[in-house]
Amino acid sequence: MNIFGKRLKELRIEANLSREKLANALSVSVRQISYWETGQRQCDFNMLIKIADFFSVSIDYLLGRTDF
Repeated sequence: MNIFGKRLKELRIEANLSREKLANALSVSVRQISYWETGQRQCDFNMLIKIADFFSVSIDYLLGRTDF
């Protein structure tokens, strides 16, 4: 699993969100969340910013450049 997918899944679980709830919050499909978490696809820059803002983390954290 890629670091982005691993961290996205961890954040989603810590926030007690199903894939469906996260998908609704980000206005994407459940399948898209699954693809990101499993590393089958990557999100674009705008979505990366949206995810970082949603979970109140840095983009560097999501991409594995920092551990906080």
